[in-house]
Formats: sequence, C-alpha cells, structure tokens
Amino acid sequence: MSQPTALRLALSSHRAPVDYDRAPTYSGMIAEKDVLVPMRDGVKIAIDIYRPETADRLPALLAFSIHNKDLQGPEPAQASLTHPAWSMLWTGPAEAGDTRFFVSRGYVHVIGNPRGIGKSESGGSRAFDSYDLIEWIAAQPWCDGNVGMVGISGFGAEQFMAAKLNPPHLKAIFPFDPRGAYGEAGGFRDEYPGGVIHLFRFLLQVYASAHQHKGQPKPLPPEREKLWQEAIANPDYKMYPHVYNVLALKGQHFPVFFDILIDPYDKGEAVEKSEAEFSNINVPTYTGSGWYGYTYKTHLNGAQNWFRNLKAAHKRLLLAGPAHLDRPVKAFHNEMLRWYDQWLKGIDTAILNEPPVRFWVMGANEWRSASDWPPPETQWIKFYLRGWERLSSEPFVPSSADDYQAPDAFAQMPASQTNRIAKLRYLSEPLAQDVTIAGPSVLHLYAAIDQDDTNWIVILKDVGPDVGVQTARDGERDISELPERELTRGWLKASHRAVDPRRSLPGRPWHPLTRAARKPVVPGEINEYAIEIMATANEFKRGHRICVEIASLDIATGVGGATNVEYIPYHICSSKTVLHKIYHDPEHPSHLLLPVISTA
Repeated sequence: MSQPTALRLALSSHRAPVDYDRAPTYSGMIAEKDVLVPMRDGVKIAIDIYRPETADRLPALLAFSIHNKDLQGPEPAQASLTHPAWSMLWTGPAEAGDTRFFVSRGYVHVIGNPRGIGKSESGGSRAFDSYDLIEWIAAQPWCDGNVGMVGISGFGAEQFMAAKLNPPHLKAIFPFDPRGAYGEAGGFRDEYPGGVIHLFRFLLQVYASAHQHKGQPKPLPPEREKLWQEAIANPDYKMYPHVYNVLALKGQHFPVFFDILIDPYDKGEAVEKSEAEFSNINVPTYTGSGWYGYTYKTHLNGAQNWFRNLKAAHKRLLLAGPAHLDRPVKAFHNEMLRWYDQWLKGIDTAILNEPPVRFWVMGANEWRSASDWPPPETQWIKFYLRGWERLSSEPFVPSSADDYQAPDAFAQMPASQTNRIAKLRYLSEPLAQDVTIAGPSVLHLYAAIDQDDTNWIVILKDVGPDVGVQTARDGERDISELPERELTRGWLKASHRAVDPRRSLPGRPWHPLTRAARKPVVPGEINEYAIEIMATANEFKRGHRICVEIASLDIATGVGGATNVEYIPYHICSSKTVLHKIYHDPEHPSHLLLPVISTA
C-alpha cells in the first residue's frame, strides 16, 4: 500500500506506516455498566459493554484483564484526557483501547475483569473465564458471532491465555505488549532475565484491584516456610526496607511479589509446559512491543518469544519506538482496525500481503520490514573490549603484546552506603560510516569478583556526534561530554552464568535460571559470562561511537523506594562491596556481539 507524502512525513514510532482507516459509521453509543455474567461454575464476573446505537449485529472486541475496568472506557478518557509517559498523571493500566474509535467504526467494545478482581465475584478457578465470556458475547443479540480481543499489557497477556483454549468464536487477537511466553503468569525468564530481581511488580501495586484480605502473618506450609526462612535472612533483601516489609508480612502484602522474593528461580517444568502449549494457538495473532519495554522486560521479551514460538498460520510482529505509549492507550489503533477488519469483518485490508515483521529504527527514525526476527540478513559482528576502556573490531593477536593486557576494575559499594554507581565505559572510535543494528546483543565477558555473587548490568549506548578524533592535544583528550542516548540493557546474576547450548540461539544465550543450575562464584576465579542485552534497533550515524557500560548497581530515582517513572524499575543488588575485574586478552577475549544488518 503506497504512502502519501504527508503520511511519510508525519510518521512516528507510535503509528505503523500504513494509510488505513475507515470513516466512522455510527455516532451514538449505548453503555451498559457493571453487567454480571455467570461463568460455568456460577461465579459472576463484571463487564462494561459499549456498543453503537443500532439494531445491527456487529463483531465484538473483548478487553479482559486484572487491571480495573473502571480505569478504562470513554468516561475516564474524557475525565483525565490523554497523557504522554512523562506526565505525572500517566496511568499504565489504562490499556483497554480507545472505545470511541472502535464503537464508531462498527465494533462492540466489552471491558471486563476476571473473578477476584474489581467488581467481579471471587471463588473457584479463573482458568476458563475468558473462554466463557467470549462464548457469552458471541451469543448476544448485538453480536454477529465474531469476537476478537483488544488491549495491551495485561489485556494482551489475557489474549494469549484465551487463545490457548481455542474458544470457537474467537477470530483474531492483537496482544501488543504481552507478558512473557514461558511459564505461569508470564514466566520468570522473560520478566527477570539473568535472574536479577527488580521492583516492577512492587511498583505496580499502587493500581492493584485484586480482592485481598490482609490478616495476621502466620506459618506457611512447610515447603514455603523453608523458602521464607531463607529469604528473610538474605542480606540483599534486608538492605531494602520496603522489600523486607513484604517478606515480614509472609504473603499478606503484595502476594505476587512475595512469591518471587521467596523463590526467585525459573521452573524447568513450567518452561516445558509452555513450549508444549505454543502449538495450541491457531488464531491469527498480531503481537509486538516497543523499545521502551527493555526497562521492565516482560513485554519486549514476551512479544519476541511468542512470535518466534507460535505455530499459527498468520502471525505478525511490530516493534515500536523508545517512548512509552500515551495513556489511555490509543497508539496503533489504525493497524488494529486493519487487523480486525480483515478477520472479523471480512474486508481485504491488504495486511496479509506485507512482510510479517515491522520495526522502528532509532537514529534513522524510520520503519523497516523483515521476513523474520531478527532479520535474516543479520551479521553477528564482534567488538572487543580493550585497554583504556576502548571498543574495537580488531581481534586479539596471540603471542603478542596483547598477552600482557592487565584487567580493568571497578569496586561497587552497596545502596546502603552510596547513590554513586561505579562502572566501566568502553567506547569505539568514531564510526566511518552509518551502522545499523537490529536484534538482541550479547556481552561475552571474562571477569573475576572478590565475593560469591554480583549482578552484571550492561548498558548499550549511542554516543555522539563526535566533533573529531581523540588525540593527545588539549581539548581532544576528554570525550566525556559527548551527547549520548541509552538504547537498551542486559542483566545477569553471576551465580546464574550456566548456559544451555541446546536452547541457545544467535544473540540469545539460554541460562537455565533454576535453583539447581545456580552456582556461587569462587572469589578470584575468572569466569566467562554471556550476558544477553535486550533487543533493539538503532542506526549509529557516521561520527558516532558505540558504547557499552558495565555496572553492578542501579537505584530508585525517588525516595522511599519509589521511582519517578512508573515503568522504569530498579533491581535488588548486592549488600556487599564487590570488586569486579574485567579481563581482555587473547586467552580472555571479552567482546560485544552486535546484530549488524547494514553499513552505509
């Protein structure tokens, strides 16, 4: 589909590069609030129904999630208006979609909560709530029997849960920003890559709407009591009073986060179960996320893993730009409409004639397409860590002066003693030509520490433009003041360094992250660490530098364990001062592996 000049000029990372829309065909809207729908076991769940003011039978779009339905719909959108991510009123859970947009174009928008959430009743299992609700919707006099699902994040995760059950009337899903693909509740490895625990679930509790009774902390079942005893004694947890408070209440406070704290490991059986269930999803699926998702991981990791593993005949992947989507969410609604019109209204929107992958390239600020992800033309290029914190594509030479390279080092005090983050910073020379990367990266690091564990935190940056070269002359020696832009990060707990080569992919080392695979570090021993850096796409312009930073601490940006941006969490780091030594020589060829797709 051709792009008019005005559309090309106006393209942003929050609008897919397609010129598709339909004029609104309905003006009036009927709203039915707090409708109670009985599930197969008699428990009633609460939904809101918004439909065009017509007697026509129309397809329906279900938005279903643990996020309070009363934060969705046209009324909150009118009251709070639309906010960018840097607004203090930006509300992450307002993710069910633009009701007016879909209803005016001939869809019924149904928004609901599973049992035990908001105004829905409690009791029993919620496993079939989405299935039963989809079939109930299809049987209503205002529905033509075609049902899709809509909404991002929690609403996206529920779409995959429903699709695994294959309700007969579910015709298409668009789970943008879904949760992870491996394991229950989104999976450990997609949300906590490298086994490093962060505070995302804790920070989200401000909008929690799950039914909860806080009682007096009491003994847990024997196995969980043992895990709790181990966690409550962990000095890394004790360092953070707000984290320790969750543990002290023994599951009565923030139970989802409590479960992670007492058992912070992946489960092999959960991964195997997920892999067996990928083939259950046959409905046309359009998933994706944005580069912003690297901060809390689950959305960006989940979208890529779902896309790679799904066996569905029709699947699409959209990877958007670095800024969080506005709330209430309205981004990509034209592309969603195109998808639903194709599968629910039978309109040939030409969406099936396009490559299945579309991604936003930062730096170039443009959309590109590919037949797969990472793009098949990817070349994996090594950039070696060298002395004086340099980054070079020149390999180490055996039996040369390279043999005598001393390790670099940094010591990190814990967050109980400092707000200062120690790090090493490796920079390439100014690039002679544009270099574009797309996909995940890996830092292969040879390192020793003086404790039995640490968190490796790796930051990939685009630095520049550089006004010249670095020489010994005054004014050219210091390049610390160059503009820079953080692209993405990677994490690995040193004790989770084990790699399963059978499951690993180019750019994606598979760490088991299980309790059994965990192995404390021998202080002073040099180990190899394969640290996956989460996927991104960026064009490093000519004259810019590729930068990789290595740290072991990040901190809250507010006080009392708060952050100034809701979706940028920090991590639970070591309560000990740790000395880190980074080796780079022919025997220890530490290097950054980048997914290069073009040079110009």
